[in-house]
Parts: sequence; structure tokens; C-alpha cells
Amino acid sequence: MSQAEIRTTAETGDPLEQRVELDISGMTCAACASRIERKLNRLDGVRATVNYATERAVVLGAPAERAPDLIATVRAAGYDASPVVEGEEPDGYSDRVRLLRNRLIVAALITVPLGDAAIVLALAPQLRFPGWPWVLIAGAIPVVFWCAWPFHRAAWRNLRHGGTSMDTLVSLGVLAAFTWSVVATLLGVSQESTYWIGYGAAPAGADSLYLEAAAAITTFLLAGRYVEARSKRSARGVLSAIGGLAPTTVRVIRDGAEQVVPIGTLQVGERFVVRPGERIATDGRVLVGASAIDTSAMTGESVPAEVAVGDRVLGGTTNTTGALIVEAERVGAHTQLAQLAVLAEQAQARKAAVQTLVDKVVAVFVPAVLVIALLTLVAWLAFGGDVRDAVSAAMSVLIIACPCALGLATPTALLVGVGRGGQLGILVKGPDALEASGAIDTVVLDKTGTLTTGRMSLIDVRGFGQADSRDALGIASAVEGYSEHPIARAVVAGAQEVATPAATDVTALPGFGVRGRVSASAGGVSDVVIGTRELMDAEGVAVPAEAQEFLDRAAEAGTTAVLLAVDGTLTGGFEVADAIKDSAAGAVARLRDMGLRTVLLTGDRQHAAETVGAQVGVDEVIAEVLPTEKAAVIERLQADGRSVAMVGDGINDAAALATANLGMAVVSGTDVALKSADIILVRRSLDVVPDAIALARRTLRTIRGNLVWAFGYNVAAIPLAAFGQLNPLIAGLAMSLSSIFVVTNSMRLRRFEPARPRRPQAADPGRGN
Repeated sequence: MSQAEIRTTAETGDPLEQRVELDISGMTCAACASRIERKLNRLDGVRATVNYATERAVVLGAPAERAPDLIATVRAAGYDASPVVEGEEPDGYSDRVRLLRNRLIVAALITVPLGDAAIVLALAPQLRFPGWPWVLIAGAIPVVFWCAWPFHRAAWRNLRHGGTSMDTLVSLGVLAAFTWSVVATLLGVSQESTYWIGYGAAPAGADSLYLEAAAAITTFLLAGRYVEARSKRSARGVLSAIGGLAPTTVRVIRDGAEQVVPIGTLQVGERFVVRPGERIATDGRVLVGASAIDTSAMTGESVPAEVAVGDRVLGGTTNTTGALIVEAERVGAHTQLAQLAVLAEQAQARKAAVQTLVDKVVAVFVPAVLVIALLTLVAWLAFGGDVRDAVSAAMSVLIIACPCALGLATPTALLVGVGRGGQLGILVKGPDALEASGAIDTVVLDKTGTLTTGRMSLIDVRGFGQADSRDALGIASAVEGYSEHPIARAVVAGAQEVATPAATDVTALPGFGVRGRVSASAGGVSDVVIGTRELMDAEGVAVPAEAQEFLDRAAEAGTTAVLLAVDGTLTGGFEVADAIKDSAAGAVARLRDMGLRTVLLTGDRQHAAETVGAQVGVDEVIAEVLPTEKAAVIERLQADGRSVAMVGDGINDAAALATANLGMAVVSGTDVALKSADIILVRRSLDVVPDAIALARRTLRTIRGNLVWAFGYNVAAIPLAAFGQLNPLIAGLAMSLSSIFVVTNSMRLRRFEPARPRRPQAADPGRGN
């Protein structure tokens, strides 16, 4: 692979620094990510973050030529790495997931009959046949050595580097159970023994084979590992989705001719053409032409921005009407779109520091169990116990302590919670979202496309002088019917029940409005113009006081107003605005009932944002925020001690979604917003937002309950096993029962029902509420 293929940026400054990105393979828990991060940060002059969820390392301060050294450092830590290649999945990633699935299938198919046979033959001697232990051992070999190989490999890697993890305990438990079964069979160990908890005398041989425990441990934990691997895939690819917004080619003007060239060849200072309907290639300044630019994907502004000569435009936005010639001012990694991509990735990388609840418990639990098992073996031998009793007690400690229930606590609750969420229009990506939901105290809501429909609607029609408002609306609809401008579509949609005359000679006036001719009611043809106050002044149309009051009130409310003149006389005015979703106010009221502070965050104008904020009842409004500033606003709230959930839908929300403690993207959002979010909201009603938080909190409480039970069970059972009061077979059965409890507790999430949508108190009918 050439250095050019390694994804880096060589520019300096914030947020663009020298950086190398690596795909990491071999990580099995968040502790692995922390170990790699520590190794990389010991290198001179670099600052590394390793994201366990995306299996990616971001190393700042490292030029591309240092990539081999970084890869060597990761490999020295016992893992593997390769440079990130744009648009490609890491080498062998799909194969690893597929192999994990195959191991799970084989383990499950063998474990069920093996477990039944082992228990029946162990407890019913009359059913045994010659060589029955060896048949069971042969059946267990594929599970113990092939299916459980990921655990053995990870345990050996941790051992070589002086560390432990849940894989260590799983591997030891599986191998100990299998090894003792083989040794006991070879030595003919089959004496009767009496064990506690009311089971009386165990039949000869019942305490010799523990193969079903080894198989069950492997199968249960492989299921959890497979679920985890599948969920990781959805966390990848944010940058490729952002990059997809930018055009791959540009119509550049060179040597006086228009040429279509790859976007990477465009240089600062070159001129390029943008036709109607095309995306603008890069950040620049308009040299020729006027048009309306759809900037909603970058700024959240619902009304297209009118641009003319001298105005700046952003790469990734869409030209809707007139043709433009633009001079490139920033290209490549310096564009606002590229900086947004960097911010989104850096925000996701910061999530690597979050440890899962299971990893926190296991970090202390695993070494403690190993020490207890060793002390049990030594104590039995030191106080005169025979080798068989000592080994049996030590192995019982490993089996009873094997964190099967701990491993199931998160994935089972997650599976059921995610399944129930899917029925309710809520897609939860992973445990990070659940963990974050427990501490959320602030919900930040985007305006355009989230609280509002993202489409302009006609909210008021006025007739001036002696003109009738319905007649004015019909005339305006006739002319606007030939335009694709969002304001024109709103006027036409609002005139569905109004008689519309015929219109001819319609001409768009980019940045101002439209003109045309309509059939007059008394016969003949009337000249019509509809548009801004500036257009009326240019046409010499007098604007009376009542019309100016109409314009001023719309400006104060943050809405958009246009005027209609017929034959040089002002006859009507139309007010349009981005319509608020019917469910918005109720959803905000429910969030506040849950004790959450609500904040409206938007790139829209202050007046428009405050009007929407008052109507839906949010606690705070933050407006006129650039895309690259949204993440900074979230960070400021977090610096004030807030735990923030962000709800958005546009590309401009991607960095904020990733920066927030909990990112929630509505289904109408762009691909990158969905990939940046922790929770995806599919249902159209905004009540899905409080529903999602409630479900996430319930799922988190279930996971915590599972962990408390699993850990408490281990703590209570380990002393019994250490004192020889638990047959390893009974220990294996108890371990299975603990797992069944965890699964049953998780299944209760299937009965989760969202609260009924709250109907907020009626607002004051006055404007601005």
C-alpha cells in the first residue's frame, strides 16, 4: 500500500493536525483499547485515542511515514493494525464476524445434546454404557478447542503481556473443566461423595465429568461476543458518509473552456460552474450569477439562502435555481465540510475512554478469582486434604466463578431492549447509549427537520386596501405554480381550495421573487409581481403602512413574508414558516416531566428560533450557530456539568451527535447523522424521543440488575466452592441457573410500554407563543 493511500492530513492547527488512522483487530474488551492507547502514547510527540466500538486508533502528531512504527507498536502489544483506507472495510473484518458466527452455531449444536447426555449419564448409572466418558469427551473437543479458541488466544495474549481479562477466566474455566474430566477418566476417579445443599450422595462418577459446564460457558459467551461484533459494524464509516456529500467532479473553467475534472485537482483561486440542482464543489465566493442555495444540510436553515455576486457559498450545499460561477477559496481538508468530518471523528474517538460496566467489574473480579482458586488448592493440600479433593475444590471455584452470567448481563438485555425498541420505532446501536442514558439531564434539540417539518408552510394571508385575501392568494398561486422555490411551493399548497386564474409569461427573479401575467376577473390580463420589499421598491410599487406592519411583525417573529402587486398596486401579503410538528410540544413537555432540561440549538435566525422555542416550550434557545460550533456548544454544556443528549437530523448535527453523551438521530436525517448517533428514531411522532430515553433507562436498569445478581451470586457461591461444599457438577448447574435468571430478567423488557403522549396546556393564542 502506498503512503498516498494511508488516510492522513498533514495540515497543522486545530482541528487539523498531522494524523494517522489505524484499524485495530484482536481487541475483546475496552481494557484492550486502553492497553493499546497506553502503548501508543508512550511514543514521542504523539497523542493517541483508541475506540473499542469502532476498532480504530487515531494518532495525532504523527506524519504518514510513522505509520509503520505505530503498527509495530500495536503488534508489540499483542494486537494487529493496518492503515485506514478510505471507503474500505478493514482486512478480514467480515471474515472474522462470519467465523465467530460459525463457532457459535457449532457450539450450540454440540452443547445441547452434550449437556443432556452428561447430566443423564452422570446421575443415572443404569443408563451408562462402556466407554461413555470418552464419547462425551470426544464430543466436547470441538467446543473446548475450536469454538472457544478466541477466548484461549486472548487469554494467552494477556498472559504474555502481564494482564488479565474476562477471557482469562473463561479460558481457565473451560480448560480446567475439560482437563479434569480427562484426568478423572484416565485415573478412574469415581468414588461416592456427599455434598451440601440437600443433594445427598452423588452417584459414583457424578463428580468426574464437567464437560457440559465447559460447553455451556463457551456457547453462552460466544453468543455475547457475536452480538457485540455485529453492533460494532454500525459504528463505523462516519467519515465516508460525510465525504459522500461532496461531489466527486467539478465543472472547472480552464483556458476559457468548461471542463469536468476530479474534485481533487481543483486549486484555490480557480473558477468553477454550478448548475441548478448540483451540489457546490467547495467553499468559495460567487463571481457571476444569483441563486437560492439550500444550506439546510450544513446550517439547519430551512429557507434557502439567496446569494449573488460577492457572497460566500459552502461546499456540500445545493444550488436550487440559477447558474453560478464560483471562485474556490478553500479546498480539500480546509473546507468546512472536511473540518466537520474531523470534528465528528474526534468526538467519537473520545468515547473510547468510556469503560463498560462489565469490564469495570471483571477488572477486579478476574484476578481475585484466580487468587482464590490458587489459595483454595494450596489450603486443601496444606491442611491434609488429598490431591483429588484439592483439585476438585479449586476447579469448583473456577467454574462457579466463571462469569457466564456477567457475560450475558449486557448482551441479553441489549438484545431484548433493542428488539422492543424496534417495535416502537427506536433503534439502539449499543451499550454506550444505554450507559449514557442513565445520567442524561439535558436534551438538546435541533430545529429544522427535528422540531419542525423542514418544509415551508403558509401561515398567514393578508389582503391590503380593498383587495380580498382569497383573491390575492389565487393570483399568487397562479404565478408561483411555475416556480420550484420552497416559498412558492408553500403558497401553492396553501391555495388548494382557492380559485386560481391562468398565468402566462412567468419569469423568475433570482433573489427577489417572480413576475408574470394572469387573466383578470373582469377580462383582460394583469401584470403581477410577487416577492420581497426590495422587489416592490424596484418596481415602483408603493408599500402602505399596513403592509409594512405586516412585514415588520413577520421579521420580529422570525418568519418570511412576501408581497403581491397587481398592475402596480400592492394587494396582498403572504407569511410562510417552517411548520412545527404536531407532536413537538407534547414531546418537550414529557421530557420536562422526566426532569430533563430542554435546549433548542439551531443555525437558524434568532427570531425564528425563539418563536419555535416558545411554541414548543423549551427551557433555552441557542440560535445562529455554525455547523462547526454545534459540537463546541455541546462541550460547553458538558463543561458546566451537564450530561447531554442531542437530537438532530442533518449533516450539520453529525459532530454534535457524536460529541454528546447520547446522540439521537431522526429517520429523516442524512446518512452521516444516523451513523454518528447512538439511537436512531424511526417513528414520525416526536414522542419517540422521550420513549427512547425511557426505554434506554429501563434497559440500563435491567443490565445493572443482571450484573448485581451475577456478581452477588459469584461472591456468595465462591466460599462454598472453596470449602468443598459444592460438587463441580452442581456448580456448573448453579452457574447455568444464574444465566437463566439473567435471561429471564432481560425478557421482562419485552413488556415495556411507552407512556401516553402528553397533551400540553393550550398556549396563549397571541403571536409568539
